[in-house]
Amino acid sequence: MKDILFDYLSRFTSLSRGEQQKIVDSILIEEFKKGTDLLQQGDVPTKCYFVLKGCVRQYSIDEKGKEITSNFYTEEQTISIFNHHKVDKSSEYTFTCLEDSILVVGDLDNIENMYNKFAQLELMTRKMVEMNFGQTQEDFATFIASTPQERFSALLAKRPGLIDRVPQHQLASYLGITPESLSRIKKRVFSEEG
Repeated sequence: MKDILFDYLSRFTSLSRGEQQKIVDSILIEEFKKGTDLLQQGDVPTKCYFVLKGCVRQYSIDEKGKEITSNFYTEEQTISIFNHHKVDKSSEYTFTCLEDSILVVGDLDNIENMYNKFAQLELMTRKMVEMNFGQTQEDFATFIASTPQERFSALLAKRPGLIDRVPQHQLASYLGITPESLSRIKKRVFSEEG
């Protein structure tokens, strides 16, 4: 698992192997069981995460009590909660492990110390956030302009394994459709392919 961290450090920094080792040695890696809530809607986040193995769902519950899935995080994706714009700093989302997961756990209170100790770590984090944000913007623009079938096809192209890893009603929520519509779309798409 630590090989993934060395890969990221090599890709986004010019740190020596010894410096990389110091960072990797100071990073906390934890295992979480399927069903574990990393953060609940309304709580103030104190941690950030990087997925080494597993799948984490991001969702919220609206005023009517309906769950709305807004993202799934899988291997080599960062889970950052940006809520500094809110007065109470509470999370608008719940993050739940859909599978047994292995995550790098960062302490938000300690992050400045890590950046001060390893300046290039801050640069790496910024590059990763910029990359993720750019992808999110692109995905959102495409999502808005797409039909439900186009959304499903795009998901298949970008994240083909996801449809077998998450419950269909959550996938439907993520795509902004009903589970019944998702079932019809899957049949149509797979019959066109096969």
